[in-house]
This record gives sequence, C-alpha cells and structure tokens, in this order.
Amino acid sequence: MSVKDHYPMAWFPYGLARPFLFSLDPETAHERAVELLARGGGTPLQWAWCNGRVDDPVRLAGLTFPNRVGLAAGLDKNARAIDGLGAMGFGFVEVGTVTPLAQPGNPKPRMFRLPAAQALINRMGFNNDGLQAFVANVKRSRFHGAHDGARQRMILGLNIGKNAATPIERATDDYLACLAGVYPYADYVAVNISSPNTKNLRDLQGDAALHALLAALKSRQAELADQHGKQVPLFLKIAPDLDQPQVQAIADALRQHAIEGVIAANTTLSREAVAGLPHAQEAGGLSGAPVREASNRVIGQLRAALGPGFPIIGVGGILSGADAVAKIEAGADAVQIYTGLIYKGPALAGEAARALRARRVLPARGA
Repeated sequence: MSVKDHYPMAWFPYGLARPFLFSLDPETAHERAVELLARGGGTPLQWAWCNGRVDDPVRLAGLTFPNRVGLAAGLDKNARAIDGLGAMGFGFVEVGTVTPLAQPGNPKPRMFRLPAAQALINRMGFNNDGLQAFVANVKRSRFHGAHDGARQRMILGLNIGKNAATPIERATDDYLACLAGVYPYADYVAVNISSPNTKNLRDLQGDAALHALLAALKSRQAELADQHGKQVPLFLKIAPDLDQPQVQAIADALRQHAIEGVIAANTTLSREAVAGLPHAQEAGGLSGAPVREASNRVIGQLRAALGPGFPIIGVGGILSGADAVAKIEAGADAVQIYTGLIYKGPALAGEAARALRARRVLPARGA
C-alpha cells in the first residue's frame, strides 16, 4: 500500500530548531511556536514543517479519520494554528481546552522541561481567550470542513472545560455552554474532566458527579443535533491516576449514557518515574515518556471493561512509532501526541502513522 503525500516533506529539520527552542523558557518557546504555526499555516512558510499525510483510514464514532494519529489538546488552546498543525500529517487535530470566559490560568512559571526523562510538567490552568474568540478562530481555519476531491479531510476535535472561578457544583453549566458554542464547528467534542490544574476538576470523575454531567451533556447533545441537523460525538478525556474500580465505574457510565468515545489519558500527578530530576517536584501534570505505562494500563482496563468496538483514543508517552503501536496493542483505536512533538518534532506524526499502518497490513509475528 502506498503512502499518498498531500504536502511536500518538511525542508527544515527539527533538529536544527530544537536547540533554539530549548534555550528559551518552555512557555515562551511554546508561544513562539504557536505564533509561527498560526501565521504560517496555509502559506509557503508551512513547507518548513509540513509532512505528507499517511493514508490509513479508520472509522470511529461515525467519523472517518484519515489516519490514526492525532494531536492532543493543549498545544493550541485558542484554535489559532489549526491550519499549520494540519500540515504536519495528522489524521486529526484537537484544540483547546476552551472555557466559557477568558482566563489567564495559573501564575508563571507554569511549564517545565525534564529532558532526561523526555517529559514536561505543566500547571497552565486552562489559560485561554474564551469561547467567543475560540469559535471565531475555528471558523477562520481552512481545514474546518474542507474537502479536496477524493481526499478524506482532517478531523477536528474541540476540547471543552470549566472556568477556574466556576464552583465545581456549577461545572455542568460551563460544559453545556461550551458544548453549545463549539457544536456547529466540531467533528467531535472532547469533554476534559481530567486536568489536575483546575481545582477539584478531577472530582467530576467520581461516580455521582460523572453521571450527572454525562446525562446533562447527552440531553443537550440531542437538542443540538436537532437544531443543527448533525450528530457530533462526545469523547470523555480521563486521567491516568485511576485504579481499576474507578476505571470500571467510568466505563459503566460511558455505556449507560451512550457517550461515543473516551480519550485516555491526561497528565499524571505521580513523580515516581522522575524522582530526583530537576523540576520533578513542581506542581502540575507530568506528561511524556513517564506517563506511557500508566496510560497503557488504563487503556487496557478500559478495553476490557468496554469490550470491542467502543472507540478509545490513546494518549500519553508516544515518542516513537513503536510507542504508538504499543498504544494500539493495549487497546486503543487511534492515538494522540503532544509532548513527543516537543521532543521529536513534526516528523513524529508521520513516523507513528507509518508504524500503525504497517502493523495493520503486515502479518502478525509468528503467523
């Protein structure tokens, strides 16, 4: 099976850019990268980072994903760089997390590199420009809703959350407001209840709170489907810091409320894998290689609890094609990357997609 390159390959090696980016404060580097992607997307400048997209379609939650590798939420919180990110060869891109009102997030510094562990710690706190600005940016993107002949367009996920100032008892109001705002423009909506950086947010993963939230979201989804004439699936994003009974309870809730998919998993609060490293004790969520095994464990437990056919997107610790394959073997249907993009660069999307396609088309070992 051949790979169809819908963009020329990047002419500027990430290895040349990384030393400069890593010489900057992590959040400054992040902001400059997003600014470049936002300004350069859809222009000749994107040839510096664009990569051919591997064709390996998969059908999930009623959507056809061009390939199984996506960008996780968090890199482009305000949906400013959808076009630039789409040129990296992803089958799907998820942007956000967006909250109803703009908020600055937590005080700086709030992002830290741990290069020895290929990891990041962040306590950003859902910093974003708010729902109105977010939707305006999505509407301006060229990738949203675009078709190119027989080519399957990139899938766009929009990730929603709650404002820090909203009491946890009123969290559902924020999620419903965001769902209504993004619904007309999303291919799927990711419901983020798993960030460790918004006070009490992970409490929504508890049994009673989760059932109440999911019931309200499904009711509003049905209303919006009638209003807009289309069904937009919901994906619940959960944390890796869950034991098996907690995972089982979440799986039961997903089934009971007919949620269309799950994303596992967000950042971890554990520091066991990075103990003793500089910045290891900074507050916030740890991502990258150290979260890989915890994410795979949760994915495996979800698959066992949900059975075959329930869409699972695996995220956490993918820094190579082999890591992506391990996510699929754990039980995921598709994968997302974020921290791996920081350490490995845009070529990681293609490497992971080629590895997953090869796994699908080649005979299993020993066959």
